[in-house]
Amino acid sequence: MSMFCYQCQETAGGKGCTLRGVCGKTSDLANLQDLLMYVVKGISVANVKARELGVNKAETDKFVFNGLFMTITNANWDKARFLNEVRAGLKLRDEIVAAVKAAGGNIESNYEGLTWNGSTDAELELKAESGDVSILQTKDEDIRSLRELLTYGLKGMAAYAEHAFNLGFEDQGVHEFMQRALAATTDDSLGVNEYVGIVLECGKFGVDAMALLDKANTTAYGNPEITKVNIGVRNNPAILVSGHDLKDLELLLAQTEGTGVDVYTHSEMLPAHYYPAFKKYSHFAGNYGNAWWLQDKEFESFNGVILMTTNCIVPPKASYVNRMFTTGATGVEGVKHIDKKEDGTKDFSELITLAKTLPAPTEIEKGEIVGGFAHAQVLALADQVVEAVKTGAIKRFFVMAGCDGRMKSRNYYTDFANELPKDTVILTAGCAKYKYNKLDLGDINGIPRVLDAGQCNDSYSLAVIALKLKEVFGLENVNELPISYNIAWYEQKAVIVLLALLHLGVKNIHLGPTLPGFLSPNVTKVLVENFGIGGITNVEDDMKMFMGA
Repeated sequence: MSMFCYQCQETAGGKGCTLRGVCGKTSDLANLQDLLMYVVKGISVANVKARELGVNKAETDKFVFNGLFMTITNANWDKARFLNEVRAGLKLRDEIVAAVKAAGGNIESNYEGLTWNGSTDAELELKAESGDVSILQTKDEDIRSLRELLTYGLKGMAAYAEHAFNLGFEDQGVHEFMQRALAATTDDSLGVNEYVGIVLECGKFGVDAMALLDKANTTAYGNPEITKVNIGVRNNPAILVSGHDLKDLELLLAQTEGTGVDVYTHSEMLPAHYYPAFKKYSHFAGNYGNAWWLQDKEFESFNGVILMTTNCIVPPKASYVNRMFTTGATGVEGVKHIDKKEDGTKDFSELITLAKTLPAPTEIEKGEIVGGFAHAQVLALADQVVEAVKTGAIKRFFVMAGCDGRMKSRNYYTDFANELPKDTVILTAGCAKYKYNKLDLGDINGIPRVLDAGQCNDSYSLAVIALKLKEVFGLENVNELPISYNIAWYEQKAVIVLLALLHLGVKNIHLGPTLPGFLSPNVTKVLVENFGIGGITNVEDDMKMFMGA
């Protein structure tokens, strides 16, 4: 095989991509991502010791979470960026090792040291292609499965950490755990039980990271509020913002104000409309399109400039690649990247100048969608919700958060939402909502039957809501609530959400459209027996199972 990757739901055959990623990732790019992960783990091994000696380098934390974020599915397609990051990592690790030695310490590890600083690009690519840095170097299937489950949880956690960092919020406990856990994935003395413990601990720090990001977002932009979002278009030139980073959107809105250029959100950026701070911008026009996987069609018809702020990039078509830009951890070979300046700002003037020369977006739909049901807003409606539950108007909540994707089997979630009894409410976050957020499902006593809490980054709200309902109803266990979990997953942020829910004691979560390919049979058995993790079958049978029929 020329590569091996099974970190996303669409991995080939549910087992692993070995020639080319289903996502479009080439084998040479996949191998360079493995190389960067190898470097990030090596840095973590060194920095765990450095922390013990009090010589931790501050820039290490950012390097680690950025390296993890760059390797998330559909985040970065630029080989040059990975080579540059590997070089920076090798230099950083040498500096950490030198600091440890100067402090009288020694790094003892059975993990191969990074001894190839100064290598040429060709030599680094050969190292990547050799398979020496592949996850398949871990021969034991169960150990490999647990190491990768942990690693993918850390990648999701890194996304939350980076977004919070961009807004000036950090949690040293999260940074320390991420590096300690990465170092643990290189430790051959650890067995299955030890790794299970660290994986569950990852869920605890996942909750911490999500709470930190929630605090960062709401401090900067206010608590999300119920909002109707336009899904039609105006007759002005425009910029379309996709991804997840609200700070990038804030900077762009400020720079486009008064220029005659409108700004639209796409996919996971839709929830930006729910924040009070963004409502002051009259040129913040609405949301264009649907989930990430349809962007190759929707970016064509948008006509204007596209800014990708985080992962969820489909390899661009020639028809719009010249009006596409990336920023942050993202990258596409041949696409202009907007770097952060020394003062922390970004200059989007090139995007604005180009947008003015392009046609207005082509309308693909009309109407409005309603969202903004993050925890503060739902808790403000708590009396109304509790009364509806007590009177039987609401019989059950369904958490249908997570990701959307290309597979036709994901139409299951549209059909499932349509078939839910009229006395049920969907709690959602993430781009999975695009499978049902435009359906006419009505409301219950004025409460919409689809309550959108926001991005996948906002899944924390769903946990807060569940825990508050447990408290209100005086229950001992969150699993006694009339809440079922039917979650669609695609990439690594969904993995950390799953681990966070397990940490909070939630059981009987169902994942689809398929269970992760990186779960070995034995690891799957542990999750099933201890937490009731299950898959999905078909709408009719699953409906009976969830409703207890």
